[in-house]
This record gives sequence, C-alpha cells and structure tokens, in this order.
Amino acid sequence: MTGVTRWTGREADLLRQAMRKKGKDFAELVGVNPRQIPRWKGRGETIELELDNQAALDTLLAQADPAVQQRFAALLTERAAVEHDERAEELLRADSRTRRHPVDGKVMTLVEEGIHLCGPDKRSVWLEPFLIDVYPTTNEDYARFVLATGHRPPQHWPGGRCPVTLATHPVVWVTWHDAIAYARWAGKDLPSARQWEKAARGPRGRIYPWGNEPTAAKANVAETGIDATTPVFRYQSGVSPYGVFDMCGNVWEWCATEEEPGNGRYELKGSAFTSPFERAAPSLQNAANATMKDNDTGFRCISIA
Repeated sequence: MTGVTRWTGREADLLRQAMRKKGKDFAELVGVNPRQIPRWKGRGETIELELDNQAALDTLLAQADPAVQQRFAALLTERAAVEHDERAEELLRADSRTRRHPVDGKVMTLVEEGIHLCGPDKRSVWLEPFLIDVYPTTNEDYARFVLATGHRPPQHWPGGRCPVTLATHPVVWVTWHDAIAYARWAGKDLPSARQWEKAARGPRGRIYPWGNEPTAAKANVAETGIDATTPVFRYQSGVSPYGVFDMCGNVWEWCATEEEPGNGRYELKGSAFTSPFERAAPSLQNAANATMKDNDTGFRCISIA
C-alpha cells in the first residue's frame, strides 16, 4: 500500500488505531516525542504534519503487515463516508463555474467551449460547452432515482435499500442501460468519450487530471490496496483542471460513445479500484457490452451549458 496523499493528525491517529498501538509505542515507531501523538489527534485535519514525519508515516505504513494496511484503508474509508468534508465544500464554493442541478441536486461544473488536446497523440478537437457532474453518481443519488421511478436497485443493496455506509460511494453494478435511464430521469445525458476526456485532462491534454506525474496515491487504483470503492470526494489532490473528482480510479464510468457504430459496446473511462495505475490515464480506451455490470463500474452525467 502506498503512502496517503496528505498526512494530517487525523490520518496519523487512524494509522495508530490500525496498528493497535498506544500513543507512547506509536510515537517511538514514528520517531517523535510521545506528547506529539495526543496533539496530532486533538488537532485532526487542522494540522498538516512536518515532511520528515510524513515520510516516517509513509515508511511505517508501507512496511506494515497486510492486515494493518487493510484496517487502515477501512478506517480511512469509513471515516470519509460518514463525515462532512469541509475541504471539498470549500473547493466548490470557491469555484464560480459550479451549479446545482435542479432534478438530481448534483453539483455540476462548466467545461468551456474550445479546442482541447485529445487521445494519446494529443490531436486537437473542438467541443461545445457543457456541464459535467463534479462527482460520479453515488448510491445516495441513485437511491432517489430508484424511489422516484421504481427502477431496479443494484444487486449489492441489501433488501433493495441503499446501505448507509456506501451512501457517498459511487453506485456500481449498473449497466449502460441503467445509466441512461438515470440520465433521462434527471434530464441529463451520459458524456461522450471526448467530453469525458476533456473534463478529465483539461484543454492542454494533461496525462492525468492533476498533471503529468504518474502518482498512484492520487487515485483509488489497485496499488492503493483498498480493494473497494471510496467516497467520491476523498481524492482532492487528484481533481482535474475543472475541479472534477475521481476521473482516475474508483470506478470505470460509462460514456455515450459506442466503440463501433451499432455493435452495442460502449466506451468506459477512468479505470477503477480493481485496475492497475497504468490503466488510469484518461486517454486510454476501454469498452464493454451495454448489458455488462460489475462491482467496479458506474457513471456520471452531463448537461447542455
């Protein structure tokens, strides 16, 4: 498991819990004064640790037993799923391009018209302006759709009800037809592969949403060792130039673009928690039959600007 993107007092305390260590013993492993440990815990996310402490925690996590790493990943995911994320909300409030959709209530952001560099060869492509969901469609979003339309719920919902612990995780086990049904209910559409890619890479054709550096810790991919979906707002350091989250990792996302006209297979973008980081670049292509559904496949929507 790689180091976390940003070590604060919160992540340090979760690692201590995962290792099942008392404060003094944990301080000795990190190489700090034992008085630092309760201070970190008390300050939580308001204190970003010194670089040498972050490096020590990275090493400690990387060398930990797999059981410890799994517990740490589970604690991170559980906390993120039930807590309000102020940092994500601040990002949205600061961005004048965002607005809330009147039907499904999701925050969308504007992708301006113009040329963008597309595909591995960075060819120039013109697109009209559009709005795209800042986050993938969550289980909570999909539950409102199911309640309003009577549409079949995903197979992983116990008794057909959205699990509270997965409310802010991307919905999965949805076919392309399920995704289209949601989009039509909301008065939206699925993005074309080119629209999705522009929202992920920006107009200048970054390799990844955050830039050109291959940093697996900025996305929920196989190398993180989480082996499950995570809350859609978790990877703030991995947002695209337009402020769009989870364009690498977490879940593959259905697009409106057919692989070949009439063959019933539609493009998927972004990779997933099951995929190696090498599959995460938004320019890469993937496709599946419209009836396919899996535990790592979801979607997000667009609308006309």
